[in-house]
Amino acid sequence: MIESLIKSDNAELTQSTKKGSPVVLSTRVRLARNLVGTPFPERASSSQRSDVMTKCAERIADLTQMKHGAFFDIAELSDLEKQVLVERHLISRELCEGGSGSGVFINKDQTCSVMINEEDHLRIQFLKTGFNLRSVWKQIDLFDSNLEDGLDVAFSQEFGYLTACPTNLGTALRASVMMHLPGLVISEHMDKVIRAVNQLGITVRGLFGEGSDATGHVFQISNQQTLGESEEEIMSRLGSVFKTIIDHEINARFKYLEENRARLLDQIGRAFGILQNAHVLNSNEAMNMLSLMRLAVDFEMLPENNRSDVDRLFIECQPGHIQYAAGEGIEPEARDLSRADTLRGEFARLPALDFDKVNNLG
Repeated sequence: MIESLIKSDNAELTQSTKKGSPVVLSTRVRLARNLVGTPFPERASSSQRSDVMTKCAERIADLTQMKHGAFFDIAELSDLEKQVLVERHLISRELCEGGSGSGVFINKDQTCSVMINEEDHLRIQFLKTGFNLRSVWKQIDLFDSNLEDGLDVAFSQEFGYLTACPTNLGTALRASVMMHLPGLVISEHMDKVIRAVNQLGITVRGLFGEGSDATGHVFQISNQQTLGESEEEIMSRLGSVFKTIIDHEINARFKYLEENRARLLDQIGRAFGILQNAHVLNSNEAMNMLSLMRLAVDFEMLPENNRSDVDRLFIECQPGHIQYAAGEGIEPEARDLSRADTLRGEFARLPALDFDKVNNLG
């Protein structure tokens, strides 16, 4: 059912040809919206949920931004198809458990997905590769305005947008960036950064959000506060914090390189050798080695145009993608064989690591 999405040449996170960022893999902005006079999804009856899904899907389909998009009824997707969509950050794990009356609308280049009847009636998200906070905000703001022209959305002059969870009241806006932070992790400064940003009302989670691990040194960093600040204030504050984290990460990388050059180059060299030659790789191993390959691009040991290859493989080496490519009945052990085979093929095409480049960095 989702085959056209997987094979699409336009997918933002797996097929983007735009120049990537050394630290930020992607930027996402999400809005929660609910319809007036209808119970929140958790308290709605099956028929009410179905009515909401029909009404919202019809309105979304009329929007210019969703032209040639695709709608999926969650109840009609297999567990594997849902897992693949989670790995592409197009739906949440919560939506997977939504059952009857839950759906998702995804645009053709997979930069926008609108979940229907997750925690709220609508969860709208826009995403782009790299650090594009303002650009993504501008897109989702326009989309939201167009959407609300045809739907009666619950809003209070006192509390702002009304949401199923009180922590989303107000703007109901969550902006996040997916950051690759090996320098802060390897230098053991990540805990200090997490404590500092938590005090600023910003949360740090793993690759797939709340409760997930930061495999491959990838962290999702987003605002917690939605009430009492305007969208502009939230975006401005977040942009400042994100830029500070980026600066700390770059400094941590080069300090670690300066103090532990041989050890770091050895780690990168070993990871490259394993990816070129391993016959069994689980997803955690693959992610951690791909993290070192992204660092190799940052240190100019691999050409810049290989950054998009590494970023694509961060997604395509996930269990759901490996299983989808190999066949639904594949066992976990066979997945590890298939993943290693895929990565061997990918890395056979890459040039050798250029250690002279990193030695010239100082």
